[in-house]
Amino acid sequence: MEKVKWGFIGCGSVTEVKSGPAFQQIEGSSVEAVMCRNENRAKEYAKRHHIKKYYIDAQELINDSEVNAVYIATPPSSHATYAIMAMKAGKPVYIEKPMASSYEECNRINRVSQETGVPCFVAYYRRYLPYFRKVKELIRNNEIGSVNNIQIRFSQPPYKEDYNSQNLPWRVIPEIAGGGYFYDLGSHQLDILQDIFGCILEAAGYVNNLAGLYPAEDTVSACFKFESGIVGSGSWSFITSKVAKEDRIKIIGDKGEIQFSTFTFEPIALVNENGKKEFLPENPKHIQQYLIQAVVEDLQGKSQCSSTGISATMTNWALDKILGKE
Repeated sequence: MEKVKWGFIGCGSVTEVKSGPAFQQIEGSSVEAVMCRNENRAKEYAKRHHIKKYYIDAQELINDSEVNAVYIATPPSSHATYAIMAMKAGKPVYIEKPMASSYEECNRINRVSQETGVPCFVAYYRRYLPYFRKVKELIRNNEIGSVNNIQIRFSQPPYKEDYNSQNLPWRVIPEIAGGGYFYDLGSHQLDILQDIFGCILEAAGYVNNLAGLYPAEDTVSACFKFESGIVGSGSWSFITSKVAKEDRIKIIGDKGEIQFSTFTFEPIALVNENGKKEFLPENPKHIQQYLIQAVVEDLQGKSQCSSTGISATMTNWALDKILGKE
């Protein structure tokens, strides 16, 4: 493609700052149309973001001759349906993470991508952020020697909305999200670790719903093993107190360790025989910009993007194994 002309299916909060504006700012990329089932919301979004067309039907957006690529920014349960519709129409897709609400649905998307030859990309944008690329650089430069263990620790208190049993967030309804906050947030952590260390080939977990605020799990403990043989573990709690909040990944090697966060972007801490150093690379305002640029350049034939339907499916596989869905 010389010019990638996007149509958005969905215009939720993620499209406001994290992703949406970047599609308009990248060379060779533009946004032609947006779709939302709520007509007023679609119209208002299009006007506010200077998008000339809006739809309330996804098929109409996909059929628009001026749209040649589709960004799917809806909850995970509808990702497979919209992605398959778009790819069968010959239009590449960029899907919000997680790729789908189950490993099997990811496989459905990949089968259609393979059959049609139409590319599929997934919004695991941390792969392209300077912050995480610095972590990868430190490991590749042998700053902590041979890596032998990885530890994830994440805890946060419930959101205010979690207490509203009559109107729960979709992220805690497994039929829509695939799981709970672990599926939504843990997917980022497992994906960036697979980008650095290769595929997770073994995974298992224990899950529980201790607070009973919503149908999904609220606590998770897991262990996993990468194709390299490196082993790791993780613990997640979404019902902790404010004073116990934590967002940390520790990578341990035979010459030191690296600690960093996934969501709060605390300084990256390197400790080895030379002492302790901290790094805090700057990320872009629109956090998905570098990945979207990689997608656009892939579609233009300039380079290859690493966050594809294939790589994202491995993340869903690990999530499902940990939750006991597989």
